[in-house]
Amino acid sequence: MREEIVEMGKKAREASHFMAKADTNHKREALERMAASIETERRSIAEANRRDLDDAAAKGLGKAKLDRLEISKKVLEEMVAGLREVALLPDPVGEVTRMWTRPNGLRVGKMRIPLGVIGIVYESRPNVTVDAAALCIKAGNAVILRGGSEAFHSNSRLAAILRESLKEAGLPEDAVQFVETTDRQAVLDLLGLEEYVDVMIPRGGEDLIRFVAQNARMPVLKHYKGVCHVFIDSDADIKMGIDVCLNAKAQRPATCNAMETLLVHEKIAPDFLPAAAKELRALGVEIRGCEKTRAIIQGCGTATEEDWYAEYLELILAVRVVSDMDEAIRHITRYGSMHTEAIITENFERAHRFIHEVQSSLVLVNASTRFNDGFQLGLGAEIGISTSRLHAFGPMGIEELTTTKFIAFGNGQLRS
Repeated sequence: MREEIVEMGKKAREASHFMAKADTNHKREALERMAASIETERRSIAEANRRDLDDAAAKGLGKAKLDRLEISKKVLEEMVAGLREVALLPDPVGEVTRMWTRPNGLRVGKMRIPLGVIGIVYESRPNVTVDAAALCIKAGNAVILRGGSEAFHSNSRLAAILRESLKEAGLPEDAVQFVETTDRQAVLDLLGLEEYVDVMIPRGGEDLIRFVAQNARMPVLKHYKGVCHVFIDSDADIKMGIDVCLNAKAQRPATCNAMETLLVHEKIAPDFLPAAAKELRALGVEIRGCEKTRAIIQGCGTATEEDWYAEYLELILAVRVVSDMDEAIRHITRYGSMHTEAIITENFERAHRFIHEVQSSLVLVNASTRFNDGFQLGLGAEIGISTSRLHAFGPMGIEELTTTKFIAFGNGQLRS
């Protein structure tokens, strides 16, 4: 298997050189062909997906995992729409982001270029195959995809369609490659391919991401988990605070940008918490609180030290009453994962202080944590969220799949 993975790396590197100079129209045509081909191949995609669903059901996978695995009519339409949307996004490659002139007249600038070859290791959702390939192609990269074994047939069929579309558009089909094996050794071989793969992006649970980070020989763009906080300030609008908390916790609790811990200023807690708890419980949320929280909310469970670190990904919420913003920020700094934090306040000064002092990938004022998403933030789409800080911090859209090089224009300048 090692030889096959190395060969994939060589092909990807060669394809990346072609993709780096591919013009915008070629890339747009390839993405539009991909969208059209997925529509045309609905039946073969459904057949491949049915094989995965049957295998998963036979292995006893739960309903939630089967739902993530299924390529429903809606999921397929979203994949097609996503491809067409990415096709229309501005092309970042070749953009000069900054220019300045030195005293000797040398004009210096920075230009966007592709990252090169991107490796993506991911779980469950077959739509990641299409979304990741689309973003990598748009940004002028080549990509090697290794999906989870539970979606093997779906991913393989989708990748074959994408490769054929690239070929039809006059671009190298090896700009998109899929590892055609469920052997775990293939992942380790891929992670050791630093000669050909420039960056690795894992998407999935914390265990997968830690495995990739510990074994990869190349840089990894990642986030381990999303321990996201909402802080209800003493000057918060109570109704707004409740609405934001309901959305942040209960709209889609299994996402990395869902609220896991609620911090409430002690001055507003007696008025806010009973009303918020009633609404949260009506949606099935289990509340675990600190001592002060339990004194206000009847029947509230006890929050332990482990709860403050927890990414529940379900309808469980940890709640702490804090004395002021300083205590709220200290809590976030200690227990947070640098993912997403929000403050609910009508106080302009405290809102701006929260934004400046909380060092997470997205900090919001009077809005739900669920907005930490590339599409929601206007990036068009995303390949994941990074809390690594280096290179990318937050949702990674097309620009984050590029880097910059220095360029300089002179008229014969010589260094003295």
